[in-house]
Amino acid sequence: MAHLHLAWELGSHPGSEAGAPGHAMRLKALAATLLARGHHVSLSLRDLGCTHAVLADLRVPRWQAPVWLHRAGGMPPNQASLAEILLPQGYLDVAGLAGLVHGWRAMLTAVRADLVLADAAPTALLAARSLGIPALAIGTGLACPPPDVPLPCLRDWEDVAPQRLARAEAHLLNVANAVLEQHGAPPAPCAAALLRGDAALLATWPELDHYGRAGPPASWLGPLYQPVAGGAPLEWPAGTGPRVFASLKHEHPAAGAVLRALVEQGCRVLCWLPDGPAGREPPLHDPAIAYTAHPVALDEALQGAVLCVCHGGATMAQALLAGVPVLALPTGLEQFLLARRIEGWGGGVNGARVHGDWAPVLQALLGDGRWRAAAQAFARRHAGSTPELRAGRIADLVEQQLA
Repeated sequence: MAHLHLAWELGSHPGSEAGAPGHAMRLKALAATLLARGHHVSLSLRDLGCTHAVLADLRVPRWQAPVWLHRAGGMPPNQASLAEILLPQGYLDVAGLAGLVHGWRAMLTAVRADLVLADAAPTALLAARSLGIPALAIGTGLACPPPDVPLPCLRDWEDVAPQRLARAEAHLLNVANAVLEQHGAPPAPCAAALLRGDAALLATWPELDHYGRAGPPASWLGPLYQPVAGGAPLEWPAGTGPRVFASLKHEHPAAGAVLRALVEQGCRVLCWLPDGPAGREPPLHDPAIAYTAHPVALDEALQGAVLCVCHGGATMAQALLAGVPVLALPTGLEQFLLARRIEGWGGGVNGARVHGDWAPVLQALLGDGRWRAAAQAFARRHAGSTPELRAGRIADLVEQQLA
């Protein structure tokens, strides 16, 4: 059978989703399906430490991904396209990018990869192209831009000059093609082709797409994640108030204020705070809040919940699939775009536009049935689509590419 190498390269830049577990969960779900079909699998990861707990029971080789370690000066603080996000990640000059590609080429050669699956790993795609190895991009949308067109502006609410984005994209393409030329590989016709590989697998649905794309149903594969089996015992606070599940990180500045507002609304909150064991105090102490630092079986936690408070990613998708509306607290551009998209069709509220007073927002989410109706309509549209079926569809496409 084939050797499939799954790669994750980027994740600590302003355009990315916060946290390594989302990438790790996506790759784990796919790896498990491919292993069950008899393939060999190896992984290269941006962060081996933060992903270890998620991947500990996945018996495959895991390698440190070649990543850019230096800061680039002179870049705009409001990175407004994938090109502007990538330039300070090693794509500013040919020598730097050539070094990263050299590392990826060595890794792909060492593991004898027959195909590369890249989750936010553009340089892995570039190295695979230089070696003539088939390569597919997989992601929740943002890292898989529309084909054959200039990279879209990611900050359409700001006055970003089109010429600025065009210069960034041209620079990115010129540097990447210069590295490909060093290896005798054909140039990429546009930046989108670099980022999509031989094909882009959209592990999302139109309602969750950062770009708001349409397209035939067959092109949307749905969120890819591996549900937590069992998880920590669920111990909701005592009482009769409405249940709210929250998945939060300490660093979000509004975490404490939102929890306080939920308590003031009479809610009982079960809060997954994964960075709790580091010795940090929770954002708010109150009998109406129960914290856990252990993985939670979301299917069980969302049963009977009237609201989910989270930053984005798989948690948001699972809440909507359970018919539960969301209050999104984005921590970066990718999550902001997702939250804005969901707010647009009524599945929740983008907390980034709330400034200080959370009571009216929560009163609306808890008392106005239109939010729950929109989430339940989303759940009905995608009823019957299980994580196993979605991973199987993606594995089918991978095997078609191999054939």
